[in-house]
Amino acid sequence: MKNDIHPKYIDTQISCVCGAEYPTRSTVSSGVIKIEICSNCHPFYTGKQKLVDTAGRVEKFKKKYKMK
Repeated sequence: MKNDIHPKYIDTQISCVCGAEYPTRSTVSSGVIKIEICSNCHPFYTGKQKLVDTAGRVEKFKKKYKMK
């Protein structure tokens, strides 16, 4: 293995907007990864339907197709 060519593999904290945090290891230099959705809040895993609307896309779709 060659010296000094591989990225550093450091402890990293993954943070979701729902508040869940997961410790892991990664090559991300900041040591923090922020995500919008995880297995604690994703509708597939929770069984609850929740609209994750980014920039009004749901309203734009409904307006475009005149959904009631």
